[in-house]
Amino acid sequence: MKKDLLREKSFSFALCIVKLSKYLQEQHKEYILSKQVLRSGTAVGALIREAQYAQSKADFLHKLTIALKEANETEYWLPLLKESNYLDEKIFESIYPKIDELLKLLISSTKTIKKNS
Repeated sequence: MKKDLLREKSFSFALCIVKLSKYLQEQHKEYILSKQVLRSGTAVGALIREAQYAQSKADFLHKLTIALKEANETEYWLPLLKESNYLDEKIFESIYPKIDELLKLLISSTKTIKKNS
């Protein structure tokens, strides 16, 4: 159940990040930070997908841990974009809670896996 929730939420988040990157590039002509947030923000879902076909429990945990690191990096870029005035409060508030939720789900999942191993 949690795997499907992670899969759905990470895909939805990646879609928001793709649109955000497009907005930053088209409206602000900003390419460096937009590529960073695009890379880390879309990697979360890709790694969760990879984890679904892990070869072992250790491989599954490893991929989710990397997804957690990418989510944490994305959580860094979003406030930076806001504080540097590339994102207004409204856009930031529409995206930030989603990465916060993904971080909590990934932390919970990795802790559960470690506890059960």
